[in-house]
Amino acid sequence: MVTMTTASPDPLALQATLVDFALAELVRQHRDSFPPLWSAESWAKLLIWLALNCGCSGDEAGLKLFAEAIGPLQMGRMRRVFFERELGDLELQVMADPAEQQVLMLPQGPAEEVLQNARIAQALERVGLAAKVPADQARWQHLDALVAIPWLEQP
Repeated sequence: MVTMTTASPDPLALQATLVDFALAELVRQHRDSFPPLWSAESWAKLLIWLALNCGCSGDEAGLKLFAEAIGPLQMGRMRRVFFERELGDLELQVMADPAEQQVLMLPQGPAEEVLQNARIAQALERVGLAAKVPADQARWQHLDALVAIPWLEQP
């Protein structure tokens, strides 16, 4: 008789997955708490808040220690979560990292139906980006599977 056994998940892999999930959820829950939204300043405020809540000092050395402990890969994942929004009812994903040259609007449904200017304008308004990008839709670049919208000049 042959018995089938399933391998138990590796405890370290489970722990890493849990930490990744928990950090992403923490970022999602608090990303709107640090104005001005959609800015590098907002991102820095979140990181300082996280560092202080982890027991790090708020001085430069403490913040550097925190960043090193998180690591570049995890920090990159957290930043992506911080600067993206999924709008299920509009079938759009918004990626708006101010370190990038453009805001990206990605369809979560058929691109030809989803990437309509009126829908994109509605999404920009809903997430608070309408005043940060050109209202002139002629400046929006429609590509095959996304729309790229330049940031307005920062003062």
